[in-house]
Amino acid sequence: MKKILIYISILLTSATFNGCYDLNTYPGDKVSENLFYQTEEHAKQGLMGIYGMLRDNHAYGYQFLFDHLADIAYGYDYYMMYLGTYSDRSAEIQSKWQTMYDGIQRANSYLRVIPTMDVLTEEQKKEYMAEARFLRGMFYFTLLDLYGGVPYYDETTNLNVEYVGLKKPRSSAEEIRVHIISDLNEAVAYLPVRHNDSDYGRATKGAAYALRGKVYLYNKEWQNAIADFEEIVNNKSNNYGYDLDTDYAHIFKLYNGDKSSEMIFSVQNKSGVGTEYGMAMQALMGTRSAFGSCWNNTVPSTQLADMYELKDGRPFSWNDVFPGYNEATPDQRKELFSVDMDASGAVIGLRDVDTAQILNVYKSRDPRMMATLIVPYSIYKGCIGKTTPRDMLFAMDHNVQGNENQGTIRNNKGWISYLYRKFVAEYDLGGAISDRLHTPFEFPLIRYADVLLMLAEAYNENNQLDKAVTEFNKVRARVDMPGLNSGPAWMLVTSKEQMAERIRKERAVEFAGEGLRFSDLRRWGWEIASKAMSEVDAINIYGEFIYTHKFSERDMLWPIPGVEIERNEALKQNPGW
Repeated sequence: MKKILIYISILLTSATFNGCYDLNTYPGDKVSENLFYQTEEHAKQGLMGIYGMLRDNHAYGYQFLFDHLADIAYGYDYYMMYLGTYSDRSAEIQSKWQTMYDGIQRANSYLRVIPTMDVLTEEQKKEYMAEARFLRGMFYFTLLDLYGGVPYYDETTNLNVEYVGLKKPRSSAEEIRVHIISDLNEAVAYLPVRHNDSDYGRATKGAAYALRGKVYLYNKEWQNAIADFEEIVNNKSNNYGYDLDTDYAHIFKLYNGDKSSEMIFSVQNKSGVGTEYGMAMQALMGTRSAFGSCWNNTVPSTQLADMYELKDGRPFSWNDVFPGYNEATPDQRKELFSVDMDASGAVIGLRDVDTAQILNVYKSRDPRMMATLIVPYSIYKGCIGKTTPRDMLFAMDHNVQGNENQGTIRNNKGWISYLYRKFVAEYDLGGAISDRLHTPFEFPLIRYADVLLMLAEAYNENNQLDKAVTEFNKVRARVDMPGLNSGPAWMLVTSKEQMAERIRKERAVEFAGEGLRFSDLRRWGWEIASKAMSEVDAINIYGEFIYTHKFSERDMLWPIPGVEIERNEALKQNPGW
């Protein structure tokens, strides 16, 4: 870790809350922590500075890109990692480590000074410190997930004074987990059930229960996980107010104060001239046909698209639509899918392709598909640059790329791939978006559907299949998909392994684009992770090869950054590195 002074200009322009303590509009200059924290206002501003780390690209700002480290997306960021060519010197490995510790340092600095502030009541101190501990617990949980045991530094370590002496060895994974649980215990005890509307987005008691339950789940402590998830699902001690949003697509387009009862903890984002404080979902998930002319650095995989079931719950197969399709060559498949476009990207002919039939193949599937993906022959409400809203057709021509100026969607990389609709702005959002690098949509880190499926998983692993089915079916009912054991033979589940397989697939389609899949696959164990990620070809819609995803047993944990080992010889490297 490096020496860090508290820069108020950084602390106070990183988060994006809506109230009096909006960090986006607060000016400042660098000061030491003891000089800065003088008033209750300062205490709130400093707390927001910790929240500001969430949006950092190497904290959770690029979280959506993590799906193409797994099997449900592919792209051209983190390419060394999915090609297996990264090392302990790779920038992504160092940046993630550094950024998480930067967040931890902000929390530690805050926890060190708040007890000394006589202007605060004891109740205020407990609540503010509980928020800082929640965030510190989240940062350490991310480190634990990716690297295993790491050096532990708390508020007793003043990085501004001791940065040259940070020579602690790695704590064990279990020791780090104990520290995380301790922080979350404090968060559960002292955080409020909800904040005022002006402080929307801050951690709550329900968020602390949800995160602690997730920590337990990852460690296979099923009964502890169940207790935490049941607390907020069954409103045991409080009315937490969480529920599934009736509109799945709505969750991923929350801006300008719009809220959803499904959000438990999320990154708050803004855009608009003078308030560009958002994540880069638009730029990296959108296409050249999206507002700002974007890059589609990550796209949904063909494997993901084929996971979406028919509306009656049956598995999808192209052979049921076009007999022999699965056995056909890519060139043969092109004849079924491709229309003719001229060199400018304008559609000039339909050949013998029934585009309505192809689109109906997708419309007849799980509704989450159309809410998540832009599929062939569907319309996306795009924009030419920043100025001209226009409906864009996703037309398929294997010889010519689309062009937004002609009303057809263009993939920046030239891939014939599915594209993201989720988290990508439509038109110009009525002026609410001004910069493709700053998407104003709220980005979920924990939402209620996640809690329900984690609770279902914990029930299943704890041999409570009926309860697992009940929670699982709630998530499917929201999108009018049939529940397990609801009548049809293909919906029957009678064993723990059958249920586990259902949960793994459901999490893929429910959370596509949210960056959870890589962690899910690894926590489910090497056998499952390797099947999904080891020597698996990324293919386009026609089945043509793009690249081979590499994943070996050493990749179950990332390497400790080499530069950190050079700084601290007490650090030991992970196996295989």
